[in-house]
Amino acid sequence: MDNFEKYCTQFVQEVGSKEGAISPTITSSASFAYGDCETAEGIFNGSVKKPLYSRVGNPTSAKLESLMAMMDGGVGAVATSSGMGAISLSVMSLLSSGDEVISVGGLFGGTYSFFSETTARFGIKTNFFDVDELDAIKAAITQNTKIIFLESVGNPNMRLPDIKAIAQIANDAGIALIVDNTITPLSIKPLELGADIVVYSTTKIISGNASALGGCAVFRPINEGDDKFKSERYPFMAKFIKGAGKMALVPNAKKRALRDFGMSANAQASYQTMLGLETLALRMPRVVNSVEVIAKELSKNGLDINHPCLESHPHHERYKSDFSNGCGTLLTIDMGSKEKAYQFLNRTKLATITANIGDSRTLALHMASTIYSDFNEQEREFLGITDGLIRVSIGLENPQDIIEDFLNAAR
Repeated sequence: MDNFEKYCTQFVQEVGSKEGAISPTITSSASFAYGDCETAEGIFNGSVKKPLYSRVGNPTSAKLESLMAMMDGGVGAVATSSGMGAISLSVMSLLSSGDEVISVGGLFGGTYSFFSETTARFGIKTNFFDVDELDAIKAAITQNTKIIFLESVGNPNMRLPDIKAIAQIANDAGIALIVDNTITPLSIKPLELGADIVVYSTTKIISGNASALGGCAVFRPINEGDDKFKSERYPFMAKFIKGAGKMALVPNAKKRALRDFGMSANAQASYQTMLGLETLALRMPRVVNSVEVIAKELSKNGLDINHPCLESHPHHERYKSDFSNGCGTLLTIDMGSKEKAYQFLNRTKLATITANIGDSRTLALHMASTIYSDFNEQEREFLGITDGLIRVSIGLENPQDIIEDFLNAAR
């Protein structure tokens, strides 16, 4: 857990200030006065580093962006209004009609519908694969493929990708790799594993208490020599690389997505997110330890639990080798039927029934009747959604209390 200890120091030191107000300042202004025409011109052409307009950047959100970039070893970041905003920003800044995406793993329902329905309406094709279909992923790459997208942990199918292997495929083909790391901040560092962009719903465990909707995309630097973003696959990047050098992915995201789609972060939400970030490195090790304890004990008592810490899980060895700092807050319980799932959820005293995850409280939800209620049978099967599936996000409560409550609810 040394990584967590490192960030216990860094986060509290970086969020707070040594002079003046210790807590970050909330800049709740939509617009900013430039003072004179020359300054205005410089702000718009990028030579003057002052706020332009809050749709494309706010000083409070800029503070959060610097912290998120530091956390993942990125060159810069863009805060957004939600996790789906971060996905939309990173994806749409790289795509045009006729382009293709390869999407890997069991995706969160909103992400799956974004690729299967929304981007399809704009002439973008997405091919979906399981995390272990590496040969099929390679074979699906065409000259139109611009992005490989994956989740660090399948939500909610709990399958673990070999991120290094998929990154190698992406890099060999000169294709951007985007990793949704919402469930595993600090536990996994996708940029170090070969990803180009990391996205988060900061609403989840980064904020940690359901008080602030938000998202963030973190970008790697453009290399000085050869770089996939200097290739003919991404011709639009040339002007950004010329103007911003290693930072080019940041203005690309702002000018090709944030400026026109407007998935901008709110200053108040960015402030609340930073307060959550201060304690993230304390909360993560407790949660991942509790998840293991709870998953093993519930499984031992006969419940159908899905979590990679269990020896029965197909990615148990990958969990031990690549996810030594845990794989987030989630586990699933399959009660066998909708009726039994409802019965369990209505009996539990500790779990809050909601669609959120990564909260200080333990949360739970029946998947088929809520998030995946309008998905067809084939889509549910691919995503691992059964009639009795309950997704559980473990919180900060005493794990023994959760075990006792869940066993009582299952009787």
